[in-house]
Amino acid sequence: MFETNVENPNLYSPLTLAYAGDAVYELYIRTKLCLGKELPVSKLHKASTTYVKAKAQSDAVHAIMDKLNDNEVSVYKRGRNAKSQTVPKNADITDYRCATGFEALVGYLYLKGDNERLKEILDMSFQALNNIRQGETAN
Repeated sequence: MFETNVENPNLYSPLTLAYAGDAVYELYIRTKLCLGKELPVSKLHKASTTYVKAKAQSDAVHAIMDKLNDNEVSVYKRGRNAKSQTVPKNADITDYRCATGFEALVGYLYLKGDNERLKEILDMSFQALNNIRQGETAN
């Protein structure tokens, strides 16, 4: 959709990758929810926050970690270990850092132009969160 195809996204700081990844992930979630059943915007917003909050992103990346290749794990770890100037208000610091790593990975794949792998990872994370939610409601 957009011209990205950056030759070497590793040259970007992990927080810059996370900045781009945050937007990509948010758009992915909003699109998935809009393509589902018709809901009022307030319910769409509430549903989207259950996927994009730090805890959810942390859970998602942990659920798919064994499906990431070595390079993807390295990008994730760079993002997770980056020192952000912001402190989470409503999130555990560990979840926040893991979420930043996940967003860095998403941003990396997006800027690299690897849309096929990006979609695989986003789809896996979405499914993992749905499975986690189903497990929570079954208990």
